[in-house]
Amino acid sequence: MFDAHCHLAYEDIDLEKAIENAKKAGVRGIVMCAYPGDLQSSLKILEKHRGFVHLSFGLHPIDIADMSDKEIEGYIDFIRKNRYKAVAIGECGLDYHWYKERGSGQDKKFVRFFEKCIELSKELKLPLVLHTRKAEQECFDIIKRHGVEKAVFHCYSGNLTLAKQIIGSGFYISLATNILGSKNTKKIAKSFPLDRMLTETDSPYLSPVPGKKNEPANVKMVVGEIARLRGVSFEEVAKQTTENAERFFGLEL
Repeated sequence: MFDAHCHLAYEDIDLEKAIENAKKAGVRGIVMCAYPGDLQSSLKILEKHRGFVHLSFGLHPIDIADMSDKEIEGYIDFIRKNRYKAVAIGECGLDYHWYKERGSGQDKKFVRFFEKCIELSKELKLPLVLHTRKAEQECFDIIKRHGVEKAVFHCYSGNLTLAKQIIGSGFYISLATNILGSKNTKKIAKSFPLDRMLTETDSPYLSPVPGKKNEPANVKMVVGEIARLRGVSFEEVAKQTTENAERFFGLEL
């Protein structure tokens, strides 16, 4: 199994325990999203667990809202200089859940730096990990307009019509632990092409266990639910989605 998206560089997370649990569960690797605020701790984790932990360099709308243009440009320059420490750019994108106002100066700033991340991914030849909360269609339209070839819609929660367009365009959809309670996600898991699906936990968020932090080992619940919905073996889904992740992130041996 493979956890294609998690966040573990926080002080209140028992990192070593989470990684030990993941390996015991049969997780082959994880991609940890590094934000500007946890960059140094993320790099230390990468060095300590290289080969199991991989990094994507993220610029979430929440980061953009709290950073000056100069700070953001400095972070983008850092990514350029450290390109070989990353397997992807993201998560990056738009968010109309926390930032509902459209057409504002803030909104335009989000789009401007999302487009910078897109161009950076093309420049560095790295895939894009997309944050598209309540902005799935707009993000899809933007990456199509920019000629993006390799992208995954992280923790996809959009509609089925757009999901068909996403997969039809050669992109990937990542299914997280919220699959256990999402009707649309279940429909995607049941009938969409398995070779275009990634699995993730978004740890420590989206915990399937009330009162407990999520962790990469719980990706087994995503794999198990996909297998149940499709009427196939757990092993078949685990093998295919792991191969998908390794292909997407360029980790194939």
